[in-house]
Amino acid sequence: MAFFKEFKEFAMKGNVMDMAVGVIIGGAFGKIVSSLVNDILMPPIGALIGNTDFSQLRIDISKVRDVTSGAMHSVEGLVGGADAAAQAAPVEPIYWNYGAFIQQCVDFVILAFCVFLMVKLMNRLMRKKAQTPPAPPAPSKEELLLTEIRDLLKEQRK
Repeated sequence: MAFFKEFKEFAMKGNVMDMAVGVIIGGAFGKIVSSLVNDILMPPIGALIGNTDFSQLRIDISKVRDVTSGAMHSVEGLVGGADAAAQAAPVEPIYWNYGAFIQQCVDFVILAFCVFLMVKLMNRLMRKKAQTPPAPPAPSKEELLLTEIRDLLKEQRK
């Protein structure tokens, strides 16, 4: 029960709303960065390495399945349970999509760099805000008294 009470206290704080806004903005920012990576940065990089997109890089590892499948069919044939229909069915190739992983790593690095730049900008703005000159000090008692005397003298001259 203490867990639920603690969760209720957490959920009722104002920080949850800030976190929700951050998640929504982060999702939108992630889409912008993904577009930057996929549409702006990756085409020239792909042209340099001779491939248009990292996510298309893959290795066909169907041979591993075929070798193990052939061994299993040999064993089944010896035992007497070989099914001819299963052997004749077409099988889909199996790909190891290492390019998609590389693409996600590039996306992450660029996203992290963009967030770093945003945090750096926010810190700079916060420092400038903190460095604003303080308000001039209030006049001392002597200055107030002298101002009052000056005003009285002006009134007497009239």
